[in-house]
Amino acid sequence: MATERSLILLKPDCVSKRHCGNVIDRYENAGFKIRGAKMMHLSDELLADHYSHIADKPFFPNIVEFMQSAPVIALILEGDDVVGKVRDMLGPTNSKEAEEGTIRGDLGEDMMVNICHASDSPENAEIEVNRFFNESEIFDY
Repeated sequence: MATERSLILLKPDCVSKRHCGNVIDRYENAGFKIRGAKMMHLSDELLADHYSHIADKPFFPNIVEFMQSAPVIALILEGDDVVGKVRDMLGPTNSKEAEEGTIRGDLGEDMMVNICHASDSPENAEIEVNRFFNESEIFDY
């Protein structure tokens, strides 16, 4: 297995419902190392870049509104096969379809209010990490 990094965004519902500690605890207990962390408000420009693959969809303004409704916490997780393992821990995007025991199954509500964003491939993870973090915000210890 290869050591990878993944971008995680603890979404506004995670932050406002005070689930961040629970979610981070699950990631750390799974053996993943936090290489970067910061709380931030997401700008229109950052969201347009991050969601460029769906920016032309009619529901995109709803995503922007939701993602700007509260701050998010951006994390870089590192570990063996972290991308796939984190996605398994999260469960499907639609929280209503997620099994109990997964993060979304336990804490999420629906397709958008689903606790976390996680990178979907190692290649996208590197792009996303670089979108949200500069080199001085990434730590090796």
